[in-house]
Amino acid sequence: MTFRIHHMNCGTMCPLCARLINGSGGWTARAKLVCHCLLLESPQGLILVDTGLGTGDVKEPNRRLGAGFVAMTSPKLDLSETAYVQIKAKGLNPADVTHIVPTHLDLDHAGGLSDFPDAQVHALGVELKHAIQPSKKDSLRFRKAQFEHGPRWVEHNHTPVDWFGFEALAPIPELADQLLMVPLIGHTRGHVGVAVRNGQTWLLHAGDAYFHRSQVTATPAMPAGLKLFEQLVQTLPEPRKQTTARLRELALKHPNEIELFCAHDPVEFERYQ
Repeated sequence: MTFRIHHMNCGTMCPLCARLINGSGGWTARAKLVCHCLLLESPQGLILVDTGLGTGDVKEPNRRLGAGFVAMTSPKLDLSETAYVQIKAKGLNPADVTHIVPTHLDLDHAGGLSDFPDAQVHALGVELKHAIQPSKKDSLRFRKAQFEHGPRWVEHNHTPVDWFGFEALAPIPELADQLLMVPLIGHTRGHVGVAVRNGQTWLLHAGDAYFHRSQVTATPAMPAGLKLFEQLVQTLPEPRKQTTARLRELALKHPNEIELFCAHDPVEFERYQ
């Protein structure tokens, strides 16, 4: 069985200074970041990997995302970019979304959860703990308003299998050889990558384990502003650095078996369009 895989941008963000964030463009031009999500058509229904910004975020950005995030990232807040609307535009039924596997529960990855209230939402136990009962600082990234519909959480702890030297676990038992959660700790305490079998190869949605495509190449060349942002939003600095280094090694050792992409790099997203 092979998934039918759709790549979707579920939230364009336009922070200041394209040169510092994207590495090209003008100093005063707006940058472009995406919220790269996957929609999988499977025998178990539709599966989302990340949800990006949801319809509620578009309608109530300051309450659900926070005024600070809105001011800093200047999201487009376009209903047509939400996963809910994009699924309908593909001729599919949003009510058929049965599972959501977020890479983590930051506001720009979990905003669409409320558009799919009947879906099971899979996360590591440590991620759930800090998202549902955040510290004052973490409440800026884990937004109570995005969870007020009462998500159908499915908590996962380690029953690991080996995946190219990484520990991994299967959130949906019927798809154990097709879909895996791969802990990539650092950006948050329970951050995961999501590995999806694509024929004879794998896709690895690495979420925010890295931010720029060059970080998983032999010659990293990350734009200065993006590098600073990555450091500002990391929860565990040393594990985050170790995770990025392991992903670089993975990409270099297995270029014909695994395709990596992160959540926000627009050039990576455009590869699949």
